[in-house]
Amino acid sequence: MPRHTEPAIVPARTALLVMHYQTDIMALFPAVAPTLLANTRELCDAARRAGVAVYFARIGFSAGYPEVSPLNKNGQGIKRLGLFLDDEISPELGRRAGEPLILAHRASVFFGTDLELRLSAAGVDTLLMAGIASTGVMLSSVAYASDADFRLYTVKDCCFDPDPVVHEHLFATAFESRTTVLSLAEALSLLA
Repeated sequence: MPRHTEPAIVPARTALLVMHYQTDIMALFPAVAPTLLANTRELCDAARRAGVAVYFARIGFSAGYPEVSPLNKNGQGIKRLGLFLDDEISPELGRRAGEPLILAHRASVFFGTDLELRLSAAGVDTLLMAGIASTGVMLSSVAYASDADFRLYTVKDCCFDPDPVVHEHLFATAFESRTTVLSLAEALSLLA
């Protein structure tokens, strides 16, 4: 049972947004990847059973990183890693034909993409959010989605950051003030 008293979700107006669960990112965190993938697959399957649309988002670039500005410090770090050129959504999540894939060139899955337009066109006003990393895609996307007046849920057991102190702090402060923070069990109960 969720800790918070929240109205039941309306599946037709709700989407699960799974962000940056992609092969290059999972390879960076081999110790936690199996648990994160298992948790998030369970969340995806529960959403599908409930009739909640599942959207995937990945960060990606073209060869030579023409999308990365020399002024963007985070982008320069990504460019030095040499990743996110041809990776894919982690196959363990069982992405189905017809489940949208959003390609982002920045930490936020909203910046420079058609995600908000797609959600609006589908009548979605409620988002369940899961992603890696908490200090990247989660922080940027939660801030934007909150300002865009979506009703937000974050599923903590399906999020990760290599800095556990900052991860915990974000969920206790920035995410708690903008979203309803759920454990995986609470999210599954909400979707049941």
